[in-house]
Amino acid sequence: MSEQLYLYPLWIRIWHWTNALMFLVLIITGLSMQYSSPDFPLIRFDLAVSFHNISGVIISINYLFFIVVNRFSFNRKYYRFKRKGFINRLMKQFLYYTVGIFKNEPPPFPVSKKRKFNPMQKFSYLMVMYIGMPGLIITGLALLYPEVIIPNVGGLSGLHLTDLVHIITGFTLSVFMMVHVYFCTIGSTPISNFKSMFTGWHDKH
Repeated sequence: MSEQLYLYPLWIRIWHWTNALMFLVLIITGLSMQYSSPDFPLIRFDLAVSFHNISGVIISINYLFFIVVNRFSFNRKYYRFKRKGFINRLMKQFLYYTVGIFKNEPPPFPVSKKRKFNPMQKFSYLMVMYIGMPGLIITGLALLYPEVIIPNVGGLSGLHLTDLVHIITGFTLSVFMMVHVYFCTIGSTPISNFKSMFTGWHDKH
Protein backbone atom coordinates (compact mmCIF):
# COMPACT_ATOMS: atom_id res chain seq x y z
CA MET A 1 0.00 0.00 0.00
CA SER A 2 1.51 3.32 -1.05
CA GLU A 3 1.34 6.63 0.75
CA GLN A 4 1.42 9.90 -1.16
CA LEU A 5 3.32 12.91 0.13
CA TYR A 6 2.97 16.36 -1.41
CA LEU A 7 6.62 17.40 -1.58
CA TYR A 8 6.89 19.44 -4.78
CA PRO A 9 4.73 22.59 -4.91
CA LEU A 10 4.12 24.26 -8.26
CA TRP A 11 6.98 26.77 -7.96
CA ILE A 12 9.54 23.98 -7.42
CA ARG A 13 8.22 22.05 -10.41
CA ILE A 14 8.33 25.11 -12.69
CA TRP A 15 11.84 25.96 -11.47
CA HIS A 16 13.02 22.36 -11.84
CA TRP A 17 11.82 21.81 -15.42
CA THR A 18 12.98 25.26 -16.56
CA ASN A 19 16.38 24.53 -15.06
CA ALA A 20 16.55 21.08 -16.68
CA LEU A 21 15.55 22.35 -20.14
CA MET A 22 17.92 25.31 -20.11
CA PHE A 23 20.79 23.21 -18.80
CA LEU A 24 20.23 20.69 -21.58
CA VAL A 25 20.40 23.52 -24.13
CA LEU A 26 23.61 24.76 -22.49
CA ILE A 27 25.18 21.29 -22.74
CA ILE A 28 24.25 20.80 -26.40
CA THR A 29 25.28 24.29 -27.52
CA GLY A 30 28.42 24.22 -25.38
CA LEU A 31 29.53 20.91 -26.93
CA SER A 32 28.70 22.27 -30.37
CA MET A 33 30.85 25.37 -29.86
CA GLN A 34 33.71 23.36 -28.34
CA TYR A 35 33.97 20.34 -30.63
CA SER A 36 32.08 20.85 -33.90
CA SER A 37 34.09 21.13 -37.07
CA PRO A 38 33.60 24.37 -39.04
CA ASP A 39 32.64 22.22 -42.03
CA PHE A 40 30.22 19.98 -40.09
CA PRO A 41 28.90 21.90 -37.09
CA LEU A 42 26.42 20.23 -34.76
CA ILE A 43 24.70 23.63 -34.60
CA ARG A 44 25.74 26.62 -36.69
CA PHE A 45 28.27 28.48 -34.55
CA ASP A 46 26.48 31.84 -34.38
CA LEU A 47 23.19 30.11 -33.48
CA ALA A 48 24.93 27.98 -30.86
CA VAL A 49 26.42 31.11 -29.26
CA SER A 50 23.06 32.90 -29.26
CA PHE A 51 21.14 29.93 -27.80
CA HIS A 52 23.90 29.36 -25.23
CA ASN A 53 23.83 32.98 -24.08
CA ILE A 54 20.03 33.17 -23.93
CA SER A 55 19.81 29.91 -21.99
CA GLY A 56 22.56 31.12 -19.65
CA VAL A 57 20.65 34.31 -18.86
CA ILE A 58 17.40 32.40 -18.30
CA ILE A 59 19.07 29.84 -16.02
CA SER A 60 20.70 32.70 -14.06
CA ILE A 61 17.33 34.38 -13.48
CA ASN A 62 15.84 30.98 -12.62
CA TYR A 63 18.63 30.38 -10.08
CA LEU A 64 18.05 33.77 -8.45
CA PHE A 65 14.35 32.93 -8.26
CA PHE A 66 15.15 29.65 -6.49
CA ILE A 67 17.50 31.27 -3.97
CA VAL A 68 15.00 34.00 -3.03
CA VAL A 69 11.89 31.80 -2.86
CA ASN A 70 13.72 28.94 -1.15
CA ARG A 71 15.02 31.35 1.48
CA PHE A 72 11.52 32.45 2.50
CA SER A 73 9.61 29.19 2.05
CA PHE A 74 9.26 25.95 4.00
CA ASN A 75 11.48 24.25 1.41
CA ARG A 76 14.66 25.67 2.95
CA LYS A 77 14.37 23.25 5.89
CA TYR A 78 15.21 20.36 3.58
CA TYR A 79 18.65 21.86 2.91
CA ARG A 80 19.66 22.10 6.56
CA PHE A 81 21.82 19.37 8.04
CA LYS A 82 23.33 18.55 11.40
CA ARG A 83 27.11 18.35 11.30
CA LYS A 84 27.30 15.87 14.14
CA GLY A 85 27.26 12.37 12.68
CA PHE A 86 26.84 13.62 9.12
CA ILE A 87 29.81 11.62 7.76
CA ASN A 88 28.42 8.43 9.31
CA ARG A 89 25.01 9.08 7.77
CA LEU A 90 26.67 9.81 4.43
CA MET A 91 28.57 6.51 4.54
CA LYS A 92 25.43 4.63 5.55
CA GLN A 93 23.61 5.98 2.49
CA PHE A 94 26.63 5.22 0.28
CA LEU A 95 26.65 1.60 1.45
CA TYR A 96 22.94 1.38 0.67
CA TYR A 97 23.47 2.65 -2.89
CA THR A 98 26.44 0.34 -3.53
CA VAL A 99 25.34 -2.81 -1.67
CA GLY A 100 21.99 -2.61 0.12
CA ILE A 101 19.87 -1.60 -2.84
CA PHE A 102 20.95 -4.76 -4.70
CA LYS A 103 19.84 -6.87 -1.73
CA ASN A 104 16.42 -5.22 -1.65
CA GLU A 105 17.18 -3.72 1.76
CA PRO A 106 14.95 -0.82 2.92
CA PRO A 107 16.51 2.64 2.49
CA PRO A 108 18.21 3.89 5.67
CA PHE A 109 16.70 7.38 5.25
CA PRO A 110 13.27 7.00 3.64
CA VAL A 111 11.44 10.03 2.29
CA SER A 112 9.01 11.64 4.71
CA LYS A 113 7.25 14.95 5.18
CA LYS A 114 10.16 16.08 7.35
CA ARG A 115 12.96 14.58 5.23
CA LYS A 116 12.85 14.93 1.46
CA PHE A 117 16.54 14.23 0.83
CA ASN A 118 18.82 11.48 2.09
CA PRO A 119 22.32 12.55 3.28
CA MET A 120 24.01 12.00 -0.10
CA GLN A 121 21.30 13.92 -1.93
CA LYS A 122 21.44 16.75 0.56
CA PHE A 123 25.23 17.03 0.31
CA SER A 124 25.26 16.91 -3.49
CA TYR A 125 22.39 19.40 -3.84
CA LEU A 126 24.10 21.82 -1.46
CA MET A 127 27.34 21.57 -3.44
CA VAL A 128 25.55 22.03 -6.76
CA MET A 129 23.18 24.83 -5.75
CA TYR A 130 25.52 26.89 -3.57
CA ILE A 131 28.93 26.27 -5.15
CA GLY A 132 28.57 24.77 -8.63
CA MET A 133 25.75 26.93 -9.99
CA PRO A 134 27.16 30.24 -8.71
CA GLY A 135 30.54 29.34 -10.23
CA LEU A 136 28.96 28.47 -13.58
CA ILE A 137 26.82 31.61 -13.65
CA ILE A 138 29.57 34.01 -12.56
CA THR A 139 32.09 32.69 -15.11
CA GLY A 140 29.38 32.56 -17.78
CA LEU A 141 28.41 36.19 -17.21
CA ALA A 142 32.09 37.15 -17.21
CA LEU A 143 32.55 35.50 -20.61
CA LEU A 144 29.42 37.27 -21.86
CA TYR A 145 30.95 40.57 -20.73
CA PRO A 146 34.72 39.90 -21.03
CA GLU A 147 35.63 43.53 -20.27
CA VAL A 148 35.03 42.77 -16.55
CA ILE A 149 37.61 39.95 -16.51
CA ILE A 150 41.03 40.72 -14.98
CA PRO A 151 43.47 40.63 -17.95
CA ASN A 152 46.20 38.68 -16.17
CA VAL A 153 46.17 36.39 -13.15
CA GLY A 154 49.61 35.25 -12.04
CA GLY A 155 50.97 35.77 -15.54
CA LEU A 156 48.15 33.79 -17.13
CA SER A 157 45.34 35.11 -19.28
CA GLY A 158 42.33 35.93 -17.12
CA LEU A 159 40.04 35.21 -20.07
CA HIS A 160 41.50 31.73 -20.57
CA LEU A 161 41.32 30.94 -16.86
CA THR A 162 37.69 32.07 -16.69
CA ASP A 163 36.87 29.97 -19.73
CA LEU A 164 38.66 26.95 -18.21
CA VAL A 165 36.77 27.25 -14.91
CA HIS A 166 33.50 27.64 -16.82
CA ILE A 167 34.14 24.50 -18.89
CA ILE A 168 35.24 22.39 -15.89
CA THR A 169 32.25 23.53 -13.83
CA GLY A 170 29.88 22.89 -16.72
CA PHE A 171 31.32 19.40 -17.25
CA THR A 172 31.04 18.59 -13.53
CA LEU A 173 27.41 19.72 -13.40
CA SER A 174 26.68 17.77 -16.58
CA VAL A 175 27.97 14.60 -14.90
CA PHE A 176 25.83 15.42 -11.86
CA MET A 177 22.79 15.80 -14.11
CA MET A 178 23.34 12.35 -15.66
CA VAL A 179 23.80 10.75 -12.23
CA HIS A 180 20.72 12.61 -10.99
CA VAL A 181 18.61 11.24 -13.84
CA TYR A 182 19.85 7.71 -13.11
CA PHE A 183 19.03 7.93 -9.40
CA CYS A 184 15.59 9.29 -10.26
CA THR A 185 14.84 5.84 -11.70
CA ILE A 186 15.33 4.35 -8.21
CA GLY A 187 11.83 4.77 -6.88
CA SER A 188 8.71 2.73 -6.33
CA THR A 189 8.77 2.35 -10.14
CA PRO A 190 11.37 3.56 -12.68
CA ILE A 191 9.13 6.52 -13.61
CA SER A 192 7.53 7.37 -10.24
CA ASN A 193 10.07 10.07 -9.33
CA PHE A 194 9.72 11.71 -12.74
CA LYS A 195 5.94 11.62 -12.33
CA SER A 196 6.30 13.30 -8.93
CA MET A 197 7.94 16.31 -10.54
CA PHE A 198 4.89 16.74 -12.75
CA THR A 199 2.17 16.13 -10.16
CA GLY A 200 3.90 17.26 -6.96
CA TRP A 201 3.03 13.99 -5.19
CA HIS A 202 5.67 11.49 -4.11
CA ASP A 203 4.68 7.81 -3.89
CA LYS A 204 6.04 6.32 -0.68
CA HIS A 205 6.00 2.53 -0.38
